[in-house]
Amino acid sequence: MRAIPLLTLLLSGWFALPAHADEAQDWLTRLGRAEQQQSFQGTFVYERNGSFSTHDIWHRVQHGQVRERLLQLDGSAQEVVRVDGRTQCVSGNLVAGLGNSRDAPSRALDPQKLTQFYELALIGKSRVAGRNAVIVSITPRDQYRYGFELHLDRETALPLKSLLLNDQGQLLERFQFTRLNTSLALDDRDLQPSSECTPIEVANVKAPQVQATEDWHLEWLPPGFQLTNRSARKDTQTKATVDSLMYEDGLARFSVFLEPISDASVTETRTQLGPTVAVSRRLNTVDGEMMVTVVGEIPIGTAERIALSVRGEKKPVAKP
Repeated sequence: MRAIPLLTLLLSGWFALPAHADEAQDWLTRLGRAEQQQSFQGTFVYERNGSFSTHDIWHRVQHGQVRERLLQLDGSAQEVVRVDGRTQCVSGNLVAGLGNSRDAPSRALDPQKLTQFYELALIGKSRVAGRNAVIVSITPRDQYRYGFELHLDRETALPLKSLLLNDQGQLLERFQFTRLNTSLALDDRDLQPSSECTPIEVANVKAPQVQATEDWHLEWLPPGFQLTNRSARKDTQTKATVDSLMYEDGLARFSVFLEPISDASVTETRTQLGPTVAVSRRLNTVDGEMMVTVVGEIPIGTAERIALSVRGEKKPVAKP
């Protein structure tokens, strides 16, 4: 007789897990929509490597366009304005980690894809910036990427707090609102950059594209990562061709840069700032030595393995 309630208890626990995973997916779907549909204004703190900075943010969605202005409140007034994820102007150097690269548009979140490489779960409730939130954990299924803990606003699904964690559960990066207003109507003056915000010229953003001389590829790639962009450009100073490859798994992203070594004193590097790593190594090719550099928010062991797996094949020259 005692086996029946025990079996019921076990089954209820078993079926509760997928339910929580489904709920977590639903919240992430709402999050993806919110950032493309919800205007807001607020103040947040950003922590990395034990250093804190405070920022004001204006985020307006209008006619399908997302325009965003960030102003750093600590020290000099550092500022950036972005439209659909692309930087329009900057003043000073905004704290590293807060902005996408200038050529990187906003990414659409696909919770269904994420479940292949991350375990999603709804793990509790919290209160951030005076607003009720639900806590969603995003735990990697392998050691090749980082995990997240997201505190999403119950009303709008906007991220009120985000923690980036390594495989030991140690905090690498924190983003947290101290004030958030989703009912304020933002006008053009709120999004207008200051006179110190220097426009990014298109000519500088999109350096002259050239034909890559090598067909670069990775012999090893972390599961789930896909090549999303490949380009080659001329360095305006060295005149050398710099090839770049960008990969992402729907949440994490890294880039691989390849450049001829013109200075024999250049050394290999291995650095980490919070979650961002940069690993470079020399690579011998038929045309001479190249420097391979992997940059991204991935574990340093992953970056090192990627750097070691880069290979290139000489592209055939088309005959006239």
